[in-house]
Amino acid sequence: MTSFTKNNLMELKSYLIGRQLSVSRQVSILLILKRFLRYCTEELKLAVLSPEVVLVPRRPRKEVAYLTPEEIERFVDSIKLTTSGGNAYAWGLRFRTLVEVLMGTAMRISEVLSLDRGHIDFTTAEAKIIGKGGKERVVFFSERALTWIGRYLETRTDDHPALFVTTDRLRRLIRTDVWLPFARHRALAGLSKRVTPHLLRHTAATQLLFNGCPVGHIKEILGHERLETTCRYYLGLDHRAAKTAHAKYLTYSADHSVPHTA
Repeated sequence: MTSFTKNNLMELKSYLIGRQLSVSRQVSILLILKRFLRYCTEELKLAVLSPEVVLVPRRPRKEVAYLTPEEIERFVDSIKLTTSGGNAYAWGLRFRTLVEVLMGTAMRISEVLSLDRGHIDFTTAEAKIIGKGGKERVVFFSERALTWIGRYLETRTDDHPALFVTTDRLRRLIRTDVWLPFARHRALAGLSKRVTPHLLRHTAATQLLFNGCPVGHIKEILGHERLETTCRYYLGLDHRAAKTAHAKYLTYSADHSVPHTA
């Protein structure tokens, strides 16, 4: 490493670009190099290229995908709720309820599947959960989500504590149980977007934003630890609100006008 020069660094960058690696992959490789150079400097006390010389390209901002209200209705309408005999279809009712809870709380799929029936306070429309990083937080349920939970629980005859359980062997639903239903109903609804539990979380967050919810409240609802995470994903999505704010706030009063000069 003591013979690794700035020219070698430029050759490495050219090689990564020539391999047509994504920017994210290039960033990962260069960050590893940067940390290794720092280790060589601070721990091994070697005379190596300064880690500060390794400039990392900016990761491109990912476009946040979400469903429109019309796409939401197409998706949920594709879920069969009754059998041919007119009885409640347990599998379909469970999946519809899962979708409504994801959209009505903006929870992560892991958080939803960890819910027990006893966690939900139907009076306050709240539940305490252990979120990302093992931190306890309070989540809120929309009235529509609570209605579907009630309908689903009315069909349950078991005493399993989990909110969502399998319909055959009685156990808590896990992540791998839900991937196929999402793919199936995306196809049935004729949607081109890849519908996943996380897409519904994004859908809930963007709907909050479009309806005028302050970004600080969106942060709390999503359970983000830092406001910058919420801003990075969602600020800039609502161009309508930005245009309205531009017209409302970007004004120049007479008191602050630029003085006329000859």
